[in-house]
Amino acid sequence: MPSFDGKTAIVTGATRGIGRAIAEALLKRGARVIGIYHRNHDEAEKFLQSVKRDSAQPNLEMIACDVADYDAVKQLYIDIEKRFDTIDILINNAGIRQDAIVALMDRDQWQQVIDVNLTGTFNLCKFAVPLMLKQKYGRIVTITSPAAYLGFQGQANYSASKAGQIGFTRTLAKEVARKKITANCVSPGFIQTELIEDLSAEQMSAYKKMVPMRRFGNVEEVVEAVLFLASAKASYITGATLEVNGGL
Repeated sequence: MPSFDGKTAIVTGATRGIGRAIAEALLKRGARVIGIYHRNHDEAEKFLQSVKRDSAQPNLEMIACDVADYDAVKQLYIDIEKRFDTIDILINNAGIRQDAIVALMDRDQWQQVIDVNLTGTFNLCKFAVPLMLKQKYGRIVTITSPAAYLGFQGQANYSASKAGQIGFTRTLAKEVARKKITANCVSPGFIQTELIEDLSAEQMSAYKKMVPMRRFGNVEEVVEAVLFLASAKASYITGATLEVNGGL
């Protein structure tokens, strides 16, 4: 198992689901974790308290920040640089859905998803890269989705944002490769998290039939893929998208 002793990691969307599981795994392997969330203050506090109970040296901080807000993210990094000088790992996990078919999708539904999922990824990466350049080392992992190329009905905004993340990551990877910074995506399929809890029983059944393994994944299966790409061992992998989707 990779060790992250002495590493500083930012994980967005860290209060629940895949984001929290990634943050927990990094903590267990020795990293200092800066968990980013937007409005879920209660869950952020619960996470902090659970870590304090389970660890003699809790290395978790939870910071409220809207990843879609350029100025807020800029200030976040100013504060982080003052305290930690640099960061080693960035996990872009924050994401939302606002489902509707294109003809009925209003402008806000489109824009909110693009702002959080795609622009949020840009914002976090833009200010992470200069800190990573200080030490000529960094690992950026963005959580995307098979929706990027499968195109699920009612998710044009989500699919566009996820396809954009992949294109963005491939370009970023080329820009920073010579500085020993890697940028990759992990693409989870249907994973048992809060993100799919609002699907109807009929949708759940239909989606499960699409998966060759005939089951949804669990967060631990996604976490292992993320930890590998976030580790020093993945030094020759960049611009890649690792699928964790049961064969979709």
